[in-house]
Parts: sequence; C-alpha cells; structure tokens
Amino acid sequence: MDVTTYLGLSAGSLTTLAFVPQVLKTWRSKSGNDISLGMFLLFTAGVLLWLIYGILTEALPVILANAVTLLLSLAILVLKLRYRHMRQ
Repeated sequence: MDVTTYLGLSAGSLTTLAFVPQVLKTWRSKSGNDISLGMFLLFTAGVLLWLIYGILTEALPVILANAVTLLLSLAILVLKLRYRHMRQ
C-alpha cells in the first residue's frame, strides 16, 4: 500500500471511530432525544452514497470507512427510534 492509501485508511478510521461514543451513550442512556432524526437520516443516506462510490471506484479506504460508519449510523438511528418514547 502507498502513503495515500494509509492516509485514507487513517482518516477513515478516525472519523468512523468518532461515532462509537455516540452509539454507546445512546444505548446506555436509552435516549436519543438530543439526536436530530433529520440530520442522521441525511447523514446515513450520504454515507450510503459514499459507500457505493467507493465500491464503484474500488477505493478501499472509502469502502471500509463508509461501510463501518453506515453500520454505526444505522445503529444510532435504530436506537433513537427505539427509545423515542422514553423520557429520562
């Protein structure tokens, strides 16, 4: 792998890992009240498009980062919808 691929993998890893604390916080608190549903729906759609782009261009860093980010984003959406009626 070349330096550009390592740079892409590093950037993708950091931006993807940034979602882990939000998933854990939402899961533990059983509340998604502070998460904008509209923003996360748009974000998730964008991540899906980036994943498709990465697949079409065979860009490994884009594929890996967006596949994992899509899973984390979907997890946040599912938790938000599951806990939408619960008040803390």
